[in-house]
Amino acid sequence: MTTGTFFLFLLALVEVTASSKNDAANREKREAVLIRSKRRWHLTTIDLEENKPGPYPYELTQMFNDKKSDNSVKFRLQGDGVTREPLGLFSIDENTGILSVHKAIDREVNPVFHVDFDVLDRKTGKKMDKTLSFDVAIKDVNDNKPEFSPETFRVPVPENTPEGILPATLTAHDNDEPNSPNSQFTMRVVSQEPALPKISLKDLPGTTKIKQLALSGCFDYDKAKTYKLLVEAKDRGTPAMSSTATIFLDIRDTNTHAPEFNSTQYNIEVMEMESNKEILRIGVTDKDTPNTPASRAVFSILKGNEDGNYKIETDPKTNEGVLTLIKGKDFEKTASIELEIAVENEEKLFQCVNGKALPGSTPKPNSVKVAVKVNDVNDPPEFKKTTEVIYRNENGPPGDVLFVPEVKDEDSNLSKIRYELVQDPAKWVSVDPKTGKITTVQTLDRESPFVKNGTYTVIVQAIDDGQPPATGTCTVVVLLGDVNDNAPYLTSKSLVMCGNKVDRVNVIPADLDGPPFSNPFTFSLGGVEDLRELWKLEPTTGANTSLISLKSLPYGNYSVPLKMQDQQALQSEEVLEVVVCE
Repeated sequence: MTTGTFFLFLLALVEVTASSKNDAANREKREAVLIRSKRRWHLTTIDLEENKPGPYPYELTQMFNDKKSDNSVKFRLQGDGVTREPLGLFSIDENTGILSVHKAIDREVNPVFHVDFDVLDRKTGKKMDKTLSFDVAIKDVNDNKPEFSPETFRVPVPENTPEGILPATLTAHDNDEPNSPNSQFTMRVVSQEPALPKISLKDLPGTTKIKQLALSGCFDYDKAKTYKLLVEAKDRGTPAMSSTATIFLDIRDTNTHAPEFNSTQYNIEVMEMESNKEILRIGVTDKDTPNTPASRAVFSILKGNEDGNYKIETDPKTNEGVLTLIKGKDFEKTASIELEIAVENEEKLFQCVNGKALPGSTPKPNSVKVAVKVNDVNDPPEFKKTTEVIYRNENGPPGDVLFVPEVKDEDSNLSKIRYELVQDPAKWVSVDPKTGKITTVQTLDRESPFVKNGTYTVIVQAIDDGQPPATGTCTVVVLLGDVNDNAPYLTSKSLVMCGNKVDRVNVIPADLDGPPFSNPFTFSLGGVEDLRELWKLEPTTGANTSLISLKSLPYGNYSVPLKMQDQQALQSEEVLEVVVCE
């Protein structure tokens, strides 16, 4: 069947077949086909090239009816392009059956049209048969070039990117008929500036429409900071169509230059036993971008710091190494030392030589020697102990030698050392200026206000003959033992009884001595026997007692003698003045 001819009715097909065999079987067959003809039949598909140049209207095909050859029927169309959008695209001459198209069609917008047609009785307008259908398929032509999305873009790429796939992909699409040469395309790198290292295209697994950039070699930020690639996508249609995309690779500087010391050797001097002091700043030069992990310096001490006397840190503002003496050296033990200090960057070093990345481990970092000279200073005399504790009972006779120090001095003559008292609040001792011997010059009294918690503290210093003189000190703590040298006494000798309603007052004694030379006390009345008719003490032993009046006394002043003994029977006599008042 050609594109210019259709059989309009299935009835015509049946009659052509029935004319060859005029028997009952053929009639049954015809009746069966006629029954099926009650459905709408799809006859065929007409191909129409998209964007056909015209002129328009253009005759697409002609329909005819071989059963009715006269002018008693007419044709009618409906469906896509006729009664449905896009309207006015197809028409049919109702008399001749010529099907025409009125304008060019874009397959990418409308790939196929479904059209229905009827044959009508010209007089009555009734359909001669069931509605029949056909499709107009728009044949693709290569009128769309591959398109990149996007057409221009920038990709940041680290300088130390290894060979292989780069973090950049290209995507293109062709709107022509899928899986046809018109929509199938290839991509290639048309140009690259600079030309090296070579950048190529690789297929993304599973698709041909997405490509990945691949690097062969290595980047050098110092030679080129930006790369420009022009990539072409070209389809396989006739004639072929193509488009291009522009890719800019912005190279980000990484650590490709090791930091270098500004000097090959450092010589410094420190004072003996000096500590917590910055002693040196070490400058470095780095050709990588400042204030990035590629250029920020990291210092370390490789040798010479086995005792942990030094530390080195990076000044974040200047990128210098700051060497600090944590704890000083003793000149008599160490007069000099040599430190080996290394420097590297926060970021691992990457090396690109002659367009190829150097494999293997990171190279050894640059290092520098720092010679540290320890200068001698006058060491102070050192007492064997900085605190000496001795024991003495109070009230000992003057002339008692409390302490003879042992002193050493690494860089002074011991015979030239002199001693002085720094602290002797009660002036109880003296010190021999040549030997440091401490001797009592007065009796030591445990109950003195200069004694705290039973201890008396003396501080002595030893001074050498250095320039300038150096001083060492020793604290001598004298623990004083108590003796019973204080009798009990009254804390208050005047008491008041008022209104004849109070018949007792509290009597509170005290003793400067400590146990067992103090309370509990024993109390008794002194004086004449008549007092015992007026007063009594209750209790007679204890830490304190009460004075009780035995009679109603006239108002006035009364003197009551008391006797008090501590635990060791050391006795005192006191007179208690009692006021009896209204």
